[in-house]
Amino acid sequence: MERLQKIIAASGITSRRKAEELIVQGRVKVDGEIITQLGYQAKKGAVILVDGKQINKENKVYYVMNKPKNTLCTLHDEHDRPTIMDFINVEERIFPVGRLDFDTTGVLILTNDGEFANEIIHPSSHLEKTYEVSINGILTGENLKMLEKGILLEDGITLPARANTIAKNIEKGSMLLELTIQEGRNRQVKRMIEYFGFEVKRLNRKRLGSLMVNDLKPGQVRLLKPFEVKQLRQLAKEGK
Repeated sequence: MERLQKIIAASGITSRRKAEELIVQGRVKVDGEIITQLGYQAKKGAVILVDGKQINKENKVYYVMNKPKNTLCTLHDEHDRPTIMDFINVEERIFPVGRLDFDTTGVLILTNDGEFANEIIHPSSHLEKTYEVSINGILTGENLKMLEKGILLEDGITLPARANTIAKNIEKGSMLLELTIQEGRNRQVKRMIEYFGFEVKRLNRKRLGSLMVNDLKPGQVRLLKPFEVKQLRQLAKEGK
């Protein structure tokens, strides 16, 4: 037995919230009976129709993309700007797991598995994310210690991080930093650097949990291997 809205969402035709609206509107039938009760649980093998069309459970798929620069993490854009969907063509109704900014590159997961996505991006998972950060300034050793300990942003103190200097250019007043964080707040890395009065010039997510995209060129996509999905789930679970 499984909740009806969850089964509909798992078929890939719509989200769980939209499925709930369809049920309340009387547009869903189970074994020939119209169901309007949100708590209804359907038996395994039940014939479910939405607007007269039978739904089928969609196979779960998991992809990783090396997100290219100047690309939106959205399925559609009303201004016709480039989106991640310009680089992948699959039958399943996939979506990005979390977001990377328009100008940020690197590791991005796409899937049609809502439960998996929630495990990965839920604030309690503390799944590590490592970024290469190009800065138009030079952070001091004390600044790096502050990043590692946690700094106060407008939405609260950041969790402990790891910060390692990759390169410095004293003449140009710039540096390349590797920063590993446990959270996924909106524009978090950029705001952490802005805290010190500097600006991020380039941002690349090189690792998400155990996942990297060294084998992929910008815009390239591949299926995740079953052990990679399992490993990500385990890391997310261990972080709670």
